[in-house]
Amino acid sequence: MKRLEGKVAIITGGGTGIGRGLALALADEGAKTVVCGRRVDRLEGTLKAIQERNGDGLAVQADVSIEEDVLRLIQASLDGYGRIDILINNAGVGGDTFVHQLEPAIWDRIFATNLRGVFLCTRYVLPHMRAQGSGHIINISSESGLEYYTEDGAYGTSKHALNAFSEIVQRENQDLNIRVNTICPGMVISEMTDNDPRLDHAKCLYPEDIADLAVWLLTRRQNIKIGTPILIQTMLNPWE
Repeated sequence: MKRLEGKVAIITGGGTGIGRGLALALADEGAKTVVCGRRVDRLEGTLKAIQERNGDGLAVQADVSIEEDVLRLIQASLDGYGRIDILINNAGVGGDTFVHQLEPAIWDRIFATNLRGVFLCTRYVLPHMRAQGSGHIINISSESGLEYYTEDGAYGTSKHALNAFSEIVQRENQDLNIRVNTICPGMVISEMTDNDPRLDHAKCLYPEDIADLAVWLLTRRQNIKIGTPILIQTMLNPWE
């Protein structure tokens, strides 16, 4: 029996990069996988890959910063599979510069996805998890949520806040058999970074590395709590 057989998982930002890697890994372990994102073509590509591996999934176009979209995502998952066992909040955006040059609209856009989106998905999934007495939420944060980098004011601050939010949600729900983990990856090769000539790809993380960690967390005994946040990075500096 596959380790996530019978589980239903929602993965935000599931069309590319870490989200796609997560979706494929969970589907390989038997989870029914609902991927959401804003770009239909990317979502359909992930769904096709799941199906080619004999997995079961749904693709739902949604912007996690919009409440109505999140409610539609949750309902589509329940209509399709009847329950929600796993939520992986992966959708995220960047686009920083020095604080004194940062446009308020960019700040708002980053926080809308990286923090409001996580709140909305968590807010509307939790009642279902609490009612069934089980659930697992994984939030994909960043090394930027543990460190302090220049030209990282909005993104870094959003990830620091996400780490705190995750721990609060854990403490509010752990008595109901709901676990919350936060993964803080270092540099991951993705659609946003794979063309950067400054990066040594051999020294970077790949989506599969994050997916391996997520599956490991999801398959622990229910009573096991892993400290949060969890930093995963490479030993060699990918920028050197």
